[in-house]
Amino acid sequence: MDFTKNIANFGKNISTSFTPFAARTQQFVREQLTQVEDKTQLPPDYLELEKRVDALRLVHQQLLAVTSQFSNESYDYPPNYRESFVDLSRTITEKVQLLSAANTATEAQNILTKPGTKSAPKTFAHAIARASLNSAHALDSSEPLATALEKYALASEQVGEARLQQDAQIQSRFNAAFTTTLNTNIMFAQKARKNVENARLSLDAAKSKAKSGGGIGFPNLGGARQQDPHHEEHLTEEQRVEVETAEDEFVGCTEEAVGVMKNVLDTPEPLRNLADLVQAQLEFHKKAFEIYSELAPLIEGLQVEQEASYRKNREGGA
Repeated sequence: MDFTKNIANFGKNISTSFTPFAARTQQFVREQLTQVEDKTQLPPDYLELEKRVDALRLVHQQLLAVTSQFSNESYDYPPNYRESFVDLSRTITEKVQLLSAANTATEAQNILTKPGTKSAPKTFAHAIARASLNSAHALDSSEPLATALEKYALASEQVGEARLQQDAQIQSRFNAAFTTTLNTNIMFAQKARKNVENARLSLDAAKSKAKSGGGIGFPNLGGARQQDPHHEEHLTEEQRVEVETAEDEFVGCTEEAVGVMKNVLDTPEPLRNLADLVQAQLEFHKKAFEIYSELAPLIEGLQVEQEASYRKNREGGA
């Protein structure tokens, strides 16, 4: 076939400038285009380490794909909810403090419409807080529901602030650490493995070159090249040195990669990072539990008082 001749001619043309990179490339092409039976095999233990490192890399990538959202303040903010600039212009705490000092409805209105010293975050809890406070001031301040809504607004803002603290801890203790491991230790392992593959290709290229009499010899696409099983016994000293040097390089790279991969797999850092992630979430939910546990009896008390007043009014009217 003309294609086969062209490949062979190309191999002859670059044989005079044979470099390690060219040798590896030629060997890689040979393995891709033909079924190579004399390919140097890596030890089963080494291949098992590779699988474990790949699994660990996948763990880091999958978790970071999700936990990276903790750097997005509004990850739980309702996507179809719209708030005005006025809504976001002040924190709930600041509004409540200023409103408590207002003497007239006009003063209260000005407080609600003018921007403050700090804009409010766009989280779900903060959005609930703003909606609750706006609802409270749409009612008469003497109504129990207005009082309850204001208390709920303050509590919701506290929960929102606790969530932001959680997010900051996760970013610094988990995301940053996992990203560093992925981009350093695991990447070093990947590079070490690549060095092993390159050394293996160089070794097999040296063996192939020696067996074929010294040329690069691109593969015969019509079938595997026939080799003399006793040919290795008649290698020249130069050929033996080249093969042995490649073998030493392959063994050295393999031993180094084994050490690097074991170090990546043995380090307790990922588990420590996961513990930090859980601790940050625990602290947030514990804080939220404390806030709502304090709020619930207050709301319930207002409810009981209103129901008692309601029954009294009905009985008096009867």
